[in-house]
Amino acid sequence: MNHNPSTSAFFSATEPAAFEIVNEQGKSNVVLVCDHASNRVPACLNKMGLSDSHLADHIGWDPGAAAVARLLAKNLDAPLILSSYSRLVIDCNRPIASSESIPEQSAGVMIPGNQNLSAYERDDRIQNLFIPYHAAIDALLDTRLLSNPQHPAIFLSIHSFTPFLFNQQRPWHIGVSHKNDDRFAKNLYSALAQQGDIIVGFNEPYPIEDAFDFSIPTHGETRGLSSAMIEIRQDGLTTQTGIARWAERIAQAYRTIEVEY
Repeated sequence: MNHNPSTSAFFSATEPAAFEIVNEQGKSNVVLVCDHASNRVPACLNKMGLSDSHLADHIGWDPGAAAVARLLAKNLDAPLILSSYSRLVIDCNRPIASSESIPEQSAGVMIPGNQNLSAYERDDRIQNLFIPYHAAIDALLDTRLLSNPQHPAIFLSIHSFTPFLFNQQRPWHIGVSHKNDDRFAKNLYSALAQQGDIIVGFNEPYPIEDAFDFSIPTHGETRGLSSAMIEIRQDGLTTQTGIARWAERIAQAYRTIEVEY
């Protein structure tokens, strides 16, 4: 379901809302989010001055992550919230004070549409994209807490990562990261590693840090929820078969440990 109460000129009448909710009434304890689900740019920003190939690259979104998240929501009967616009417009997993919130460059690529923005232009993106997305996550988690205070939610963020970054090969097929509370992440890591035929990173390829991450610290840690971030290497997500295989791997790993939560 796509919610867009905004009447702001930031969006055209045919453009989607800042976020999408899938399977909102899902029965699973796990709540899924996908911060970098889309490479869409609002029409008013004219593609940020970038080519289609740049927007399709990993700098514009997390290729394959949304497809895995949608299948995972179906497989686990879990609610899922996805961002609807490119991380280059505003990154929904960065604190707004971070230089990476509205990046002037990414992986060596200059972002023309993000150069010399006024405070008004920045605030327009915060108000129309960042705040509605995170308010939707808050609302869903609040509802879960009220309906089941003993087991309010497990919070799981789905991402993907490029196999090469700055000419460095990244060996992990999938990674599981945590912030302060590592219990759920350790169990999920172990369940994935026990599948035996994949390299699983722990706090790789990225740890979760307050300076660079927003969703897990804000929605998971501050609520005391069992939380983790999953990163899947993008070369395993280039086909529907690969996407389905990863969704099933994650679902299988989760099912083996969910009884503990």
